[in-house]
Amino acid sequence: MDTEAASNADWVRAALEEHEGPLLRYAAQITGDLDQARDVVQDTFVRLCREDRARLDGHVAEWLFTVCRHRALDLRRKESRMKPLDETELESCPSREPSPAALAEQHESTHLVLRLLEALPANQREVLRLKFQNGLSYAEISRVTQLTVSNVGFLIHTGLKTLRQRVKAEAGSIN
Repeated sequence: MDTEAASNADWVRAALEEHEGPLLRYAAQITGDLDQARDVVQDTFVRLCREDRARLDGHVAEWLFTVCRHRALDLRRKESRMKPLDETELESCPSREPSPAALAEQHESTHLVLRLLEALPANQREVLRLKFQNGLSYAEISRVTQLTVSNVGFLIHTGLKTLRQRVKAEAGSIN
């Protein structure tokens, strides 16, 4: 293997290690099926292997999420079905997130926010997840979802405002 091929293999391997878990969760949210999400993510990384590294320099995450989204939406349209991902399947996704012990401390409030998040419109859920679960910028979310940057900002603002109001209402009803 020449040095360029070895360097590209290392680049793909690094992208896989960093983005596989978040892409798997994202694809699973779109397809509603963990096995289909795995296929989508695998196809995304196969396509990455064929891409010119220089063309994607500095935009790998955005490119991966865009390809993953398009593939997942194509699959969802083809299957014409969607089912919610249960917590057991979601927790089994590989992740570089905090340890289970750290997550257990936040479980109750996290569960509340996630439950309230599911009540938001789909477009608000998607942009909030891309922003806060996957760390994409407004511009990157705009390119992934094909919405304007201002529309992304509006959806995030509106979604967060609604979540805050609902969390307050839930906390008030508990106390």
